[in-house]
Amino acid sequence: MNDSPTSLSRRRFIGSTGVAGAGLVLGAPGILKAAAAGGDAIHVALVGFGKQGEVLFNCLKNIPGLRFQAVCDISDWNRKKGMGQVRAVQGDLPKPYVDIDEMLATEKGLDVAIVATPDFWHSPHTVKCLEAGLHVYCEKMMSNTIDGARAMVHAAERTGKLCQIGHQRRSNPRYLYTYEQLIKGRNICGQIVNANAQWNRSLGASQDIGGDKLSKSIIVPDERLKQYGFEDMHQFLNWRLYHDLSGGPISDLGAHQIDIFNWFLGTQPKALFASGGHSYFKKREHFDNVMAIFDYDTPQGEVRAFYQVLTTTSAGGGFWESFMGTEATIKTAEIASSSAIYREDGAPSWDDLVEKGYLKRKPAPPKPQSSEGAVAAYESAAPEEYDLPGGFNKPAHQPHLENFFAAVRGEASLNCDAAHAFESEAPIFYVNPSAERKERIEFTQEQLSV
Repeated sequence: MNDSPTSLSRRRFIGSTGVAGAGLVLGAPGILKAAAAGGDAIHVALVGFGKQGEVLFNCLKNIPGLRFQAVCDISDWNRKKGMGQVRAVQGDLPKPYVDIDEMLATEKGLDVAIVATPDFWHSPHTVKCLEAGLHVYCEKMMSNTIDGARAMVHAAERTGKLCQIGHQRRSNPRYLYTYEQLIKGRNICGQIVNANAQWNRSLGASQDIGGDKLSKSIIVPDERLKQYGFEDMHQFLNWRLYHDLSGGPISDLGAHQIDIFNWFLGTQPKALFASGGHSYFKKREHFDNVMAIFDYDTPQGEVRAFYQVLTTTSAGGGFWESFMGTEATIKTAEIASSSAIYREDGAPSWDDLVEKGYLKRKPAPPKPQSSEGAVAAYESAAPEEYDLPGGFNKPAHQPHLENFFAAVRGEASLNCDAAHAFESEAPIFYVNPSAERKERIEFTQEQLSV
């Protein structure tokens, strides 16, 4: 099989994910190696340097050949934090900006914008940057509205600039290998009939950020907050909780797993039914617990995919996706210990895949004993469990950012451009309406298309 930018052979997977071959820069930051690499530096603007902006920067500093030219954030605290971290990497300060329009009008020579602002600003900021001639990497969700997401696709098409959306699993070697080599390449699951996924977050991790006594150093002036769409500091710090600023937990967390449903099944759902409620946080605008069932028509047959996002308990093992077929079940996750492949009793042997290094066999579980009585007589044999070869020790977002900058240099294709991201995200915008109305939604082509 060809080693295209969106596929991964067994040899490449093992080589790129082992400790020795991970490519993670452990010494000097990547920017210091740009000259040695012999390429021109890519000039980058960091738009938004809150929690997610910092997560992305901790990956960006490992990528050679980048020059961080500007940091834009309405928070003085975030902006100064970003500037300090950039200086620690490249030895001098980037230019600071509060307003993105001023930055785009003033800065010359920018090539790329990394957009990590709140969801309701993703579309306006991305469109502005694309129209200013910059390539854009924007965090997911694309927007808090489906029309905002559509505007991003149209802007990318109109300007001809690259726009990668931060569904980082699309560039994760483990996910690429599972999809390209096992599901698509070898049909290892047989007929997939069901998919499940979840992201559960404990009550402690779901509490509001901040409180009555905020440090003066992090407070944004009221006039500036209102200028940029926030009523007060609570909204600024907890924008994910508000209808007008985000899609709530189903967008914040669920978008990651629902994206994998659509990617691995190769199609959009035909229908959706969701249920949600304020199980604990009674005064929040968004539901704190949401469950959704998506119906798919695939070339193999019907598939039903169940998703849950719980923001009041971490029970059930965190976040993962599972694809159940007639011959195997694959459980994927960004965390290796939460990933596994299970062969059904009676499925064709995988000995050849083990011998060739595509899978690693785990000890076989005991089979049910007839002495346990009638229950054991009806119990299915426990499936054999296997692991993928190799490991993965880069930060989760780094391969996706590496893919983006490789595409900027003309060395690769984007793994999740705006058009493909929209196809995956479009159904997610209807989950909350379905739960609020307690109605099943049969999708039309108009609803899910740009």
